[in-house]
Amino acid sequence: MDLSVVVPIYFEEENIRPLYAAVTAAIDPLGLDYEIICVDDGSGDNSFGVLKDIAATDLRFRVIRFRRNFGQTAAMAAGFEAARGAVIVPMDGDLQNDPSDIRLLLDKIHEGFDVVSGWRKDRRDTFISRTLPSRIANGIISRFTDVHLHDYGCTLKAYRREVLEGIGLYGEMHRFVPALASRIGAKVTELPVQHHPRLHGVSKYGISRTMRVVLDLLTVKFLLSYATKPIQLFGKWGVYSIMLSCITGGTTIYMKLFANTSMNRNPLLILTAFLLFMGVQFITLGLLGELNARIYYESQGKPIYSVRERLNEPE
Repeated sequence: MDLSVVVPIYFEEENIRPLYAAVTAAIDPLGLDYEIICVDDGSGDNSFGVLKDIAATDLRFRVIRFRRNFGQTAAMAAGFEAARGAVIVPMDGDLQNDPSDIRLLLDKIHEGFDVVSGWRKDRRDTFISRTLPSRIANGIISRFTDVHLHDYGCTLKAYRREVLEGIGLYGEMHRFVPALASRIGAKVTELPVQHHPRLHGVSKYGISRTMRVVLDLLTVKFLLSYATKPIQLFGKWGVYSIMLSCITGGTTIYMKLFANTSMNRNPLLILTAFLLFMGVQFITLGLLGELNARIYYESQGKPIYSVRERLNEPE
């Protein structure tokens, strides 16, 4: 199959039929073998009823229904796992993404890119509660990951299927897939896409989501830099702490011998003990991390590298 379109659905009863019509109108002229996978993320309205009606008339329209609301990342993960297309395009179910941009994303994929991220250059959302926090978060994410995109939060993206294989999604991690894909050498680019104001329903996301994104960013930074070598992160700080403890300890002894300063009343003695224990804990944490990394990769047979292609591979 050429293409899979993955759409998380949450209280989008009024948007589903127009979305289906827009997606099919945009893709049918391309002559592709495609499917649309809608994931009902525990909607409490009649979203599933509408999805079920459409699925009864079009076999290309597949529906996955969650038992309860698990969140957008879980819905995307379920859609990615079920997708059969060589290229997978996720998009929002609120009609703010324009399905006509799918063709432009596919053109970029055919140019040789592995990930094409949409950029809502002219975003049609409230500035204070959504656009401003998003800009701040995008700047922080780009700086931490070294994958510089204007709009990590845009759901409309295109991925080659093999890029998504092996990438686990948790929390709010779906927005970090381009950064995680870059870790395995994927070619990532960005493309301005259209963005429309919401016509039906209300947004389920606001400024409170920014904190969750920032916390997940710390996880992504660790995965990008130290997933296979945690001792180099924790061990480094452990060594620094022990070195500082030696300095403060030596200063304490010097003050006792030459300045007649009582050691039991010297705060540097407490600082020395604190730094020493903290250094040992950091190194221990790094060693435990090394054990966990080996268990993770070796027990599942996961490689620590990613191959783009092989030539003259024997059968």
